[in-house]
Amino acid sequence: MKYMLLMYGNESEAPKYTPEEHQAAAQAWFAFATEAKAAGVLLSNNGLSPVTDATTVRVRNGKTLTADGPFAETHEQLGGYYILDCKDLDEAIGWAAKIPIAKYGSIEVRPLNTYSQ
Repeated sequence: MKYMLLMYGNESEAPKYTPEEHQAAAQAWFAFATEAKAAGVLLSNNGLSPVTDATTVRVRNGKTLTADGPFAETHEQLGGYYILDCKDLDEAIGWAAKIPIAKYGSIEVRPLNTYSQ
C-alpha cells in the first residue's frame, strides 16, 4: 500500500538553527531518507517553498481566479511530503514518527488511491 506522508509545521515557529545545528538537522533528514531507501519503502519525496511563494487557483463560473498565498488560513503549513510503499498503516505511522519535523510539527499519513482502468 502506498502512503503519502504530508509534513506540516508553522513556518514562523520553525527552529532557528546556528550553522552547526543546521548541519546536524540536515544529517537527521539525510539519515531518515537513507534508512527509508535501504528499507525499500521510499518512492518519492520533496520539500516545498515557503507559503509566501504559493499561488492558489480556483475556477468559479468558468473563470480562473488566482490569489497569492495558500488556500487555507492555518497555523501550520504544508512543507513537503514523502511517498512510501508500506505493508500497512502501522508501518507508515512508524516511518512518519521518524521524520524530524514530527518533533515540532505534524505528519499527516494518507493512503494513496489506487485506480483500475
